[in-house]
Amino acid sequence: MKVYESLKESPVATAVALGSFDGIHLGHQKVIAQTMDLSGLSPTVLTFAENPLCDLGGHAGGELITRQQKIGILESLGVEQLYILEFRDIMHFSPEEFVDEILQKVCHAKKVCCGFNYTFGAGGRGTEKTLEILCEKRGIETAVVPAVLEGGEPISSTRIRSLVSKGNMGEAARLLGRPYGYFGTVCHGRRLGHSLGTPTLNQRVPQSFVLPRFGVYVSRVLFDGKHYCGVTNVGIKPTVGSKEVLAETWMPLYEGPDLYGKEIRTELLHFQRPEQKFPSIEALKEQIRKDGKAALEFYARNRKFS
Repeated sequence: MKVYESLKESPVATAVALGSFDGIHLGHQKVIAQTMDLSGLSPTVLTFAENPLCDLGGHAGGELITRQQKIGILESLGVEQLYILEFRDIMHFSPEEFVDEILQKVCHAKKVCCGFNYTFGAGGRGTEKTLEILCEKRGIETAVVPAVLEGGEPISSTRIRSLVSKGNMGEAARLLGRPYGYFGTVCHGRRLGHSLGTPTLNQRVPQSFVLPRFGVYVSRVLFDGKHYCGVTNVGIKPTVGSKEVLAETWMPLYEGPDLYGKEIRTELLHFQRPEQKFPSIEALKEQIRKDGKAALEFYARNRKFS
């Protein structure tokens, strides 16, 4: 997949999917699918480095995926060309200029796809209807994808953020089409887990991400092409008096070397319990063992993760 960070002219004719694609959830994937399997047209996505709300001084909510995750997911979906633009560089284009200067001259678009609530052009003046009218005049085919419903409600990044913040990871995964997770480098902690016989991976959830509900999760840990069942505590470590927000993961069946300095992916699969403050280290050790047993049982019941 070719990735462009500027308005570099496409070498081929394209079918272009437009949107922020800030979660690449099932609704976004429906839009992107409209660009596929079209004879002579290269599947292309035009999106932004950050949610446009950030450049307009608003609040877009926490991220669901990183830039690198976005690139990887789009490539796995079959996208051949990706334009990741700075919103501020084109925010003053009128709807007509956007179609003429970007879609026609840069992308050589023969088909353009967007969602039902798409806006574009200076001040968000252009809507999906505007896009259809402008493209029709220029001989460009359009496809506007209606809301994709789950449980009778539209799938949206805002809805998914709310689910993640409440710890409803099963529902969030259904809307995303994959488990919610993050990449993070394993950092040194206080080695309390080692002393308890349950060594943990310490990671900082990216500050820009939507923060999951504090508590203990069944998780899946992925690195070196393998995956392991995990128990992940997200939040403050109340028992040992710390105030730092961290993600600490114990892998009950892992027997390999320390992973300090390694970047790994942790996926939160199921909220198990809220954080607790225990009266003693022994009580904490007993609860960790119970959490590990429950996590392994969850894995056994949900073979798709194992």
